[in-house]
Amino acid sequence: MSDVTGVRYNAAAEEPILVIEEVRRSFGGLLAVAVEDLNVAWHQITALIGPNGAGKTTLFNVLTGFDRAGEGSWRFDGVDVAGWPAYRIARDGMVRTFQLTKALAGMTVLDNMLLGAPAQQGEHLSVAPLRFVWRTRERAVRARALALLENFGLIDKRDDLAATLSGGQRKLLDMARALMAEPKLVMLDEPMAGVNPALVQSLLEHIRRLRDDGRTVMFIEHDMDVVMSISDRVICMAEGRVIADGAPGEVVTNQALIDAYLGQRRGRTAS
Repeated sequence: MSDVTGVRYNAAAEEPILVIEEVRRSFGGLLAVAVEDLNVAWHQITALIGPNGAGKTTLFNVLTGFDRAGEGSWRFDGVDVAGWPAYRIARDGMVRTFQLTKALAGMTVLDNMLLGAPAQQGEHLSVAPLRFVWRTRERAVRARALALLENFGLIDKRDDLAATLSGGQRKLLDMARALMAEPKLVMLDEPMAGVNPALVQSLLEHIRRLRDDGRTVMFIEHDMDVVMSISDRVICMAEGRVIADGAPGEVVTNQALIDAYLGQRRGRTAS
């Protein structure tokens, strides 16, 4: 079933969009992730917070197929995707961005967008000479790319090389390109990191719009002002484990979170 944006979703919502069970990832003798039981609800913005080294990005990497868990399982939209390669998970609707942007610097902004679209028939050697087969799809992909660039305020940059964009503009490009795949779950790894304050509000509005358009968002963030302003739910990790989980107003009063994260950050601020 789809909503007006074309996003397929589980209307009955028999279970959360993402269900994680006993996932562990170790590096040598270091247990980086040990998540026993965690889920992500449909159509919400979920923030994942915690001190550096808590295992947040490692968990993202495992769930999206960029790393392999030592054990455990996770279901995405009711399907067990543990062990799937990253491209297959992305095609199924779980798409992520990275803390360090992955724009292809030597290509134009528009070409970066076009690369993000799935199911392009013209990419297959046997079909490429048959323009009449893939021309309609190519036009649709280009129209979607231009519409997203307009939406993200990058339309005037469409013919510029991605290398010429500012750090904040590259973050916008990463997010816009991720939407070319029409994902159900968008996972953002520190989307505000290194972004000019003038663009932070723009990024926040785009994240809210993802939820309002029927998508689900999970993001890693250190700025608690950002977390508190847009999150429906906050999950805190420390030493690879989930130590707090709940609504923003509830989580910030959790003593385990204060001891492991907020207290640590306040201490750095005071020093």
